[in-house]
Amino acid sequence: MSEITYVNIRKEHAKQLRQLQLICFPTVPPEDLFLEEELIEMVDIFPDGVFVALDGDKVVGLGAGHFTDFDFGDHNHTMMDMIEAGHDPDGDYYYGTDISVHPDYRRRGIGGRLYELRKEVVRKYNRKGIVAGGFIPGFANYKADMDARSYVDKVVAGELYDPTLSMQLRQGFKVRGILSDYMRVGKSDGYATLIVWENPDYHEEEPT
Repeated sequence: MSEITYVNIRKEHAKQLRQLQLICFPTVPPEDLFLEEELIEMVDIFPDGVFVALDGDKVVGLGAGHFTDFDFGDHNHTMMDMIEAGHDPDGDYYYGTDISVHPDYRRRGIGGRLYELRKEVVRKYNRKGIVAGGFIPGFANYKADMDARSYVDKVVAGELYDPTLSMQLRQGFKVRGILSDYMRVGKSDGYATLIVWENPDYHEEEPT
């Protein structure tokens, strides 16, 4: 495997990105994943917010998102809600709609680098931070013994390890709530965390 490079999305990536979605989320109905035409639209709408990890010419990772005015007072939502809401050029927050890494390339720091690229775009455009719904794949192993809130609390406290949430916590994200029926992935019954990273460099002014 060669060195991984990172670029903003281009139209020629769309076909491979669609296949990456199908590989990374085999339990999700294909129609609920990004379609090839939707990936092409990202190039025209907000390519600065969509990052592709490449091994040579092979697509091995995706970090997608857009700007939005997120309502923390009514925070429960689904992934599809946020995708359908679309990109607001004046939105205060970057909403992360997807991070996916090819199974053969995991544990190589690709996911962490995609999060860092999101932070860079937030700083570049002087936005308040990043919001996302975070899957909790490890919950499937504990759901017979506790509810999703208790599981997340234990992961936050360091008593349990979750492959996704534990990494997000290391990235500086905070859990702001639990989302129900966010997206049916694996065996976690649709639960996800509402995670937020606040931009420490944000300053009040008109967005650039």
